Amino acid sequence: MAPSEAVEAEALQTVHLAAADVFAGVGLSSAVGWNQTADDWALFVAQGEAIGLRTARSELVATAATLPYQGGHAWISMVLVDPAWRHRGLATRLLAQCIASLRARALVPTLDATPAGEAVYRKLGFVRGFGFSRWECEAAAPAPREAGDSRVREATPDDLPDCIALDTQACGLGRASLLASLAGRQGSRAWRIDDAGGRATGFVLAREGRRATQLGPLVAASDAQAIGLLRAALTATPGPVFIDVPDAREALSGWLIAHGFRLQRSFVRMALCPRLPPGLADAPSSLFAVAGPEFG
Repeated sequence: MAPSEAVEAEALQTVHLAAADVFAGVGLSSAVGWNQTADDWALFVAQGEAIGLRTARSELVATAATLPYQGGHAWISMVLVDPAWRHRGLATRLLAQCIASLRARALVPTLDATPAGEAVYRKLGFVRGFGFSRWECEAAAPAPREAGDSRVREATPDDLPDCIALDTQACGLGRASLLASLAGRQGSRAWRIDDAGGRATGFVLAREGRRATQLGPLVAASDAQAIGLLRAALTATPGPVFIDVPDAREALSGWLIAHGFRLQRSFVRMALCPRLPPGLADAPSSLFAVAGPEFG
């Protein structure tokens, strides 16, 4: 970094982002091809803490966000730097501020890292947990319904408490506000599956993204239930579609490949703590798709 660039970087003003900054945040994430929408950015501003760096001309050139969950963890995401401002330590600067803020509130910094990011976070003390992969498809191949699919139905707002309870059980984190926000958006849909007694045992959520519909979280009691839920969601979602599946869910990954999905990229869950709890170290048995690397 040249001396002049170092001076420019030091002159940037750290700011807390507000609703008026959502458009600028979308511009940064869109520039790198991410899937986040204005609703996603508004959620970080409203439920978490979104910070950024501004130039003297009020241009937003870098961002980072944290989102606290019940259970002692908070997600770090949206670490973005304008291409013209990269390699000046801006991401490291904002990441350090996020970590300090979470530690001050006794929250464990947690995130989903790309392979390149994993090396960076390891140096900061983050511990590696389970891996997951993003699968994408322009238009999934039709899949015939099976006998067990009769217990799958589209969810209504009244089903949200059951879905939140299943998500909490699967992830070990309290994310009621997040799920309520995702499910309540225009264009979002959800499906649930019940056992023989009518008790909810799984659900999947579909929400609109900038590039593709994002499926997840997907929680189920078995591979068959997960695939049944996915069949219902894909029938109503012509594409394109993204879904982030734990690598341990091999049967589901194989089903996706057979129905036209291809691997896009991989991630690894990480947390800044001496030892990861079971739900982060290994993918919970009922978790078949995460909400997305920005939300966990």
